Amino acid sequence: MSAQTINPAANATIDVAALGKVAVLFGGTSAEREVSLMSGEGVLQALRSRGVDAHAFDTGTKPLWDLKTEGYDRCFIALHGRGGEDGSIQGFLELLHIPYTGPGVMASAMAMDKVLTKRLWHSDGLATPAWALVNSPEAVAKALTTLGAPMIVKPAREGSTLGLTKVTTPEQCAQAYALAAKYDDEVLCEQFIDGQETTCALLDVGGTAQALPVIRIVAPGGNYDFQNKYYGDETQYFCPSGLDAALEAQIQQMCLAAYDSLHCRGWARADVMIRHSDGKPFLLEINTSPGMTGHSLVPMAARASGMSYEDLCLHILAAARCDSAVFVAAAATDKQAGCV
Repeated sequence: MSAQTINPAANATIDVAALGKVAVLFGGTSAEREVSLMSGEGVLQALRSRGVDAHAFDTGTKPLWDLKTEGYDRCFIALHGRGGEDGSIQGFLELLHIPYTGPGVMASAMAMDKVLTKRLWHSDGLATPAWALVNSPEAVAKALTTLGAPMIVKPAREGSTLGLTKVTTPEQCAQAYALAAKYDDEVLCEQFIDGQETTCALLDVGGTAQALPVIRIVAPGGNYDFQNKYYGDETQYFCPSGLDAALEAQIQQMCLAAYDSLHCRGWARADVMIRHSDGKPFLLEINTSPGMTGHSLVPMAARASGMSYEDLCLHILAAARCDSAVFVAAAATDKQAGCV
């Protein structure tokens, strides 16, 4: 693993014609559908601008089997949340023998489950806030006593801060549980880290994961919610982060270790809080299909490294593959035999 700056000329040797017919998977049926539509449209136009034979494919309105019958050679996954980021679409593409972007089935499924992710990171010695898995409002109140106030209550398998509440009093526990449970039957209570919010994108470059520059996020009132992430213009993003160089390097190495712990590949983005009291960084979660909208953070970090949005999309697409070499070989055999 490396934390070096990416080479902006990394796409110079990509044979665009060899990428074949590409489906940009977007939309879907998750709670993050609207964000995915924005990501997918951006990716689609970027790939087309680089000469890729790219086509829109809304998995929420089209049967997935059409990917095979319409002769797609690879997929760019611009789906967010369940059905697109949780290993299910990745598994289907493995069975279809169609290479796809981002981490594989196992890594995607593990990363989507925040509790499983935290257990793995904890076992690998990576700092993450203390937590409790709860199944009732009473359990949330008990967790508040254990973890202390304020405390974060959120769905265990959802993204974009959907269903999240910052709890400061016992009276808020029932409502916080009800909101989180609307999105998932597993609810996570997490110790609140008072500090600076940062994120770090990870990108495969020549078969090695590299960390892009860290982005420091300053949201209105410290509330980096769904509105401030995707629709508001008040959130401030600092890249360069303005952090001490040693601390930024520490965060990059921590995020690379988190990426490796879950066996990710292709690309991802990890979120980290830096505690005010002692400057210690804590991993919150990792996104295996990060946003690619006008407000998104991976393109921002790539630009700071000298790579345009268009070249970033092309780079991610070129790294598309299946987990199993058997599936890759089967796909090649299908093509040679004239199978669709």
